[in-house]
Amino acid sequence: MSLSARSAVPVPHRDSRATGLRTAVATVCLSGTLEDKLAAAAAAGFDGVEIFEPDLVAAPWSPVQVRRRCADLGLSIDLYQPFRDFDAVAPEVLAANLRRAERKFDVMEQLGTDLVLVCSSVSPHAVDDDHLAAEQLHTLAARAGERGLRVCYEALAWGRFVNTYERSWEIVRRADHPALGLCVDSFHILSRGSDPAGIRDIPGEKLFFLQLADAPHLDMDVLQWSRHHRLFPGQGTFDLPAFLGHVLAAGYTGPLSLEVFNDVFRQADPERAAVDALRSLLALQESTLGHLSIEGRDRAGPTVLPPAQDLGGYAFTEIALDEDSGPQVARTLAALGFAHTGQHRSKPVQLWQQGGARVLLNASGGEPGAAVTALGIETADPSASARRAEALLAPVLARTRGPAEADLSAVVAPDGTSVFFCRTGAGDTTSWLSDFTSSDVPDGGTGITGVDHVALTQPFDHFDEAALFYRSVLGLQTQHSSEIAAPFGLVRNRAVADPARTVRICLSVSVLRRGEWGPGVTDPQHLAFASDDVVAVARAARASGAPLLAIPDNYYDDLDARLAPPPDLLAALREHGVLYDRDANGAFLHFYTAVLGSRVFFEVVQRVDGYNGYGEVNAPVRMAAHRRRRMSRTGAPGAAVRE
Repeated sequence: MSLSARSAVPVPHRDSRATGLRTAVATVCLSGTLEDKLAAAAAAGFDGVEIFEPDLVAAPWSPVQVRRRCADLGLSIDLYQPFRDFDAVAPEVLAANLRRAERKFDVMEQLGTDLVLVCSSVSPHAVDDDHLAAEQLHTLAARAGERGLRVCYEALAWGRFVNTYERSWEIVRRADHPALGLCVDSFHILSRGSDPAGIRDIPGEKLFFLQLADAPHLDMDVLQWSRHHRLFPGQGTFDLPAFLGHVLAAGYTGPLSLEVFNDVFRQADPERAAVDALRSLLALQESTLGHLSIEGRDRAGPTVLPPAQDLGGYAFTEIALDEDSGPQVARTLAALGFAHTGQHRSKPVQLWQQGGARVLLNASGGEPGAAVTALGIETADPSASARRAEALLAPVLARTRGPAEADLSAVVAPDGTSVFFCRTGAGDTTSWLSDFTSSDVPDGGTGITGVDHVALTQPFDHFDEAALFYRSVLGLQTQHSSEIAAPFGLVRNRAVADPARTVRICLSVSVLRRGEWGPGVTDPQHLAFASDDVVAVARAARASGAPLLAIPDNYYDDLDARLAPPPDLLAALREHGVLYDRDANGAFLHFYTAVLGSRVFFEVVQRVDGYNGYGEVNAPVRMAAHRRRRMSRTGAPGAAVRE
């Protein structure tokens, strides 16, 4: 519980963690100058870097100074890149290209790296002639080999003629020089829909380098897709574990290196982005093991992560409150049927409970309003879960613990939410419940049985980071993603859950940054409670004075036209402000409270049969209803207020 001031402990340096395969990151992945990028890569724990030529060109350091700086930081320089538009050109162009290459070889020698990346040509001077390309690459490799250097050839997905790894391998095979090999890049291969299984047939000694990037599936020009929308592994939709499995099965022994072009990452704090990047590679190594033979696993090295533990739902959710929002949240919980069943022995924290749903109200101060600040996750082995989180570079939460209080391990999620690893058991002295003077949970209530999910809006720059954090640290899986045309702009959603669906976390973000036009609710959050009869809960809650949202009749008229629920059900939904959705597997009934303390609200949901979604189709209706309620309370019906 975030029951005391907290601070993040620095992530471990690579010397303090056991790694499987070596890791590297291209400097193009990170924001800042070359000096910033190298420091961030080293601090995160990377073993090496790819030097992106534009970063070196803009740097005040000479290549020799860059080499020394990397040595001081414990970083190897694994690749210099890119060398463009070399192959399959006329003799006079080839002469100029070879002169250019010799100058880059000089730079490589000063940097202390022996490998350069040559991209397939996009030049209008190039011709469609694999024999000529092989001949010219042989010449280049011969010159490199004379200087103890090597060349790796990569097929760009938008290459003028060579744009598949199969064709680039055929050219490398024809060139037949020991200083010439292949670079395989997951984006260039998977974005074209190529089958990476053929990589297994390439001799491992000819796989000189591997570059990894994930991406969302987008229907757009592949060059624009590549330059702006790549992601770190595990943040997109590419099957990178299978891809990496093919590469390792072929016998590749070099580093796992990231090459990610992303507009957000290139503006983010480089130290934070570097930690996110390394976390993605650690998680990828783990998820790739299932795609490897025993021999492949031996080559990949030992598993570096403690296994993800089985989860058992939410032990608690915590809301931090100020003097104004505290009574409002407490009254709403009471109207929803919760009872105040406990008080922390040393801190101003109340325990409210109904069925298996436990909410902690923390009045210890902090930011104004109310905010979801902590999630208590039931895990089979809290200590093992904490070790896994630390191995995945999660910042450890520093806590002040009183005498005889439970020693709970916790880490901090990208948005600042504390994640506690718990085991709740009656009479268990290690249980967090022992920190509370408590009474029995009273019978009755309104019919809430537990927590269905927690929904957290993420800062714009950290949406993909948060999804990777929860997936890797807790072992959750992406359940589904969606986009909503909300009243005030497009909202992107991503739901992650454990296989048993006991822990569901819904992440959302506004696709475009908001301007000055009425921000209203900043980063809304809500807790969704589960029930077997949501209409009965709504009826009882309204009778008890809960501030439930009013849903317009237009919604129910449209619902009748679209889904035609039984007339008696439709009437009950309309009467109690309950929303409805249905898919091929089942139905979903849910209602919402007003926003409490400017940011937090509650939802109660009922899942019928196999419905696994979250009723996103109703989100615009909910947002509009929240806006109307806020305007009516401020007495400014024309005010420009929004979520």
